[in-house]
Formats: sequence, structure tokens, C-alpha cells
Amino acid sequence: MATTTNNNVPGWDRWFHLTERGSNLSTEIRGGVVTFITMAYIVVLNPLIVGTAKDVNGNFPGGGTDIGQSISLVAAATALIAGLMTIFMGVYGRFPIAIAAGLGLNGFLAFGLAPHMTWAQAFGLVVIEGIIVLLLVLTGFRKAVFHAVPDALKYSIGAGIGLFIALIGLVDSGIVRGGVPLITFAVYGELAGWPIFTFVFGLLLLIVLVARGTRGGILIGLVTTTILAIILENTMKIGPMKDNTGAVANPTGWGLNVPSVPDKIIGFVNPSPLFQMDLFGAFNAIGALAAGLAVFSLLLSDFFDTIGTVTGLAAEADLLTADGEVEHLGEILTVDSVAAIAGGLGGTSSNTAYIESASGIGDGARTGIASLVTGGLFLLAMFIAPLTKIVPYEAAAPALVIVGFLMMTQIRRVPWEDFEVAIPAFLTVILMPFTYSITNGIGAGMVSYVLIKVAKGKSKEVTPLLWVIAAAFVIYFAVHPLKELFGV
Repeated sequence: MATTTNNNVPGWDRWFHLTERGSNLSTEIRGGVVTFITMAYIVVLNPLIVGTAKDVNGNFPGGGTDIGQSISLVAAATALIAGLMTIFMGVYGRFPIAIAAGLGLNGFLAFGLAPHMTWAQAFGLVVIEGIIVLLLVLTGFRKAVFHAVPDALKYSIGAGIGLFIALIGLVDSGIVRGGVPLITFAVYGELAGWPIFTFVFGLLLLIVLVARGTRGGILIGLVTTTILAIILENTMKIGPMKDNTGAVANPTGWGLNVPSVPDKIIGFVNPSPLFQMDLFGAFNAIGALAAGLAVFSLLLSDFFDTIGTVTGLAAEADLLTADGEVEHLGEILTVDSVAAIAGGLGGTSSNTAYIESASGIGDGARTGIASLVTGGLFLLAMFIAPLTKIVPYEAAAPALVIVGFLMMTQIRRVPWEDFEVAIPAFLTVILMPFTYSITNGIGAGMVSYVLIKVAKGKSKEVTPLLWVIAAAFVIYFAVHPLKELFGV
């Protein structure tokens, strides 16, 4: 990395390495704005994942049964936590990377944990995961765990989560539905209804924007498709898909919000009802083993995604040291760990580093000043939270599919000619979407990797830590037979 040294620069300049990294304030401000535009969709998208999922008691996040209120609460909290943590990254991590609720992690929380426990208990698991990761960072153990898992499995975890997110988007949009056979296409095998037309339009628009490299393409697609949805509803009077009992009364209706012009454009929603957390309640709700493995699954996804994201962004920004290390890596990982804790406390799911920060870096951002700008804009976004009520599934789902694609691109790094790692990677990728579980995919990959190594007489290549991980997943998969065996 080329640097410029000047002992006469102000202290704040030296702290942020502004001159040293060959940047300036205008460039950092512009880069921070670009990053926000690129990832601001999370303020709309996260509420449609977390805010629309019911817990074991049938409640939405915040403890109520009003889905509209839940979506607004999660939107406000998403912007608040993202803003505070991104500013923290800028000041302490001194790196141009933004923090927000992690896609994939929020899906696991909403679809894998909440149905089996209360939301307070699910958020408690997120806090525990964040505390563990923070301890691993402070003790220097996080790198050891990272190196214990083969690279191919790390890439397959990200790709599998991408495929899982894309499937959720297709299901939410109504393109993929359950039935006979197991999975059916759209409405009775046809692209019927204006809501599905809205999704197809949004997806095609995003494909064009992303392929052209349009900055803020996902946000542009979300806004444009939502406007189309509002126009269609106002002119065609389509109505909701389900009636008040939750039964499907109108197969060609809107899957979530019925889009309409909001009563007010600007408004503040107090997210404090989400600030409730039961730290150890999940261990009673689903058992210590299942809760522990859920924490492990959150930890593993958060763990590897952050390391890969930070390393990739540092390389793109030419901020790697001569020996390939990321400057201030300890501080960056500390912020990321605290962000996971904050996400649990704030009721938004685990917050983590965003690969969309590459857009700001591509526009010249090189320091934490860009993160200060991005974080400040997220805080301002709290005042548009009421707008999230008008976004239907069909307008948000295209973004899930495209983000799934972006994550799926990691699959190219798996050496498919090497069956020792390719088969575990394949199981990891396919079982996440096909079983609707990130945990199952990770577990299958870890167990099969160790099994193949043992079968080929290469057990010495399996690290002690990986033995422990594989053993934990064996117990996880065999929990019901073990209960029957021991009469539990």
C-alpha cells in the first residue's frame, strides 16, 4: 500500500490515516454516501424478514400481534443500530466499512429460531453469540477457529446462505409455492396476478441495474417496484392474499402489505418496545443442546462472513500490510462483535460487516470517516421508518434474489475437482435451502468432511477443534434417537 507521511497533519487526520492513505475529506464523504445508498435497502428489507415472523406464541418482535407496528419498530431499530455501530466502526475500527443487520443471519433468526421460542429468547441467543465472538476476538482465538475450517467450507457456507435467501425471496413473492408436487410454480403453474407481475418487473429491473453496476441499484429497484405496486393497487384494487383468519382467500393478491400511499412521509417510530431480551430463556425453551448449537450456527455464520468481508474489502482498497494483514484488524473485529451484541439488544438480529461497503471503497473511500458519514445517514433514516409499511413482499423479494446471487458467487472458489472438500461443500450448499436451515447445511458439511478424511486415512489433517465441531453436529443430528435410547 502506498502511503504518505506528514508529521504536520492534524491529530484527527493521523488517527483516521486520511493523508497517509492518500485520501481527502470530500472523497470520504462521497464514499460514505455511496455506501449508504448501496445498502440502505436493509432498512426496508430487514423488517420484512424479522418484523413479519411470529414467535412460538404467535407474537411479532416487540411482543404484539400487529404486523404493521412490528415492521415499523424493526425498521427504526435497524436504522438505529446500523447507524451507531457504523459510526463506532469509523471511530474505533478506522476502516471504510458499514455495519447493519446481516442477511442470512436475520433469516436464520426469523425462520430457524423464532418459531420455537419467544422473540426475547431468540434475541438472547444473538447476544450470547456476540459475547462469545467478542471473547474470541479479545483472546486472539477467533483466528484459530477461522483457520480450523477448510476454506472450501467457508465459501460454501456463504454460497449456501445466498441460495437460502434467494429461495426465501422466491417463496415470499409467490413464484415458489408448496403443494402437490412438493414445490409448485406461481399460481397453479402460471404467472398469474399483478403482484407476481410486480415481482417479475422488479427482478428484471434489478438484474439490469446490477449488471450495469449502477450505484444504489438495489435501493432504486426497491423504490421503483414499490411505486409500481402502489399504482397497481390503486387502479386494480387487488387486495390481500389472505383473509383475517390467515387463510388464502385471494391467490393472486398481495402476500404481505397491501401497498398504498402513506398518510405521512416523515415520522419517528420509537423502537424501545424491541429492547427486551431473555438471555438464557432459549435453553429452557428448546433444550441446552439445541440452544447451544443455535448459538454455534449464528457464531459460525457471523464468524466467517466478517473475516472474508474485511479481507476482501481491504484488498480492494489496497489497505493490506506487506505481510497480508489488515490494519487495525483487532479493532475491526471487536466492533463487529459488539455489533452482534447490539443487534440482539436492539431487536434487529446480529449486525455485521457489509460487503456493499465495496461500493464506497470503489468510489475512493479509504478511512473511517466514510463510515461516520454512512452511520449518520442511517440515523437519519430512522425518520422514514413509517414508509416501510407500504412495501409488499413482491417489491422486496427481488432484492433477496439478487443478494442471494451476490453471495452465491463465492461458490467459484470451491475446488470442485477435489472430492474431499467438494462433496462436503455441495452438501452445505444444497441442504441450507432444501431443509430451510442454515444449521443443517453447516453440520452436514462439517461431519461429511471429517468422515471423508477418516475414510481416506487422513485423520491427522483434521484439527482438534474441527473434531469438536463435527462431534457437536453429530449429537445435534442424532438428538432424537439419543432421547429414545436413553428414555429422555
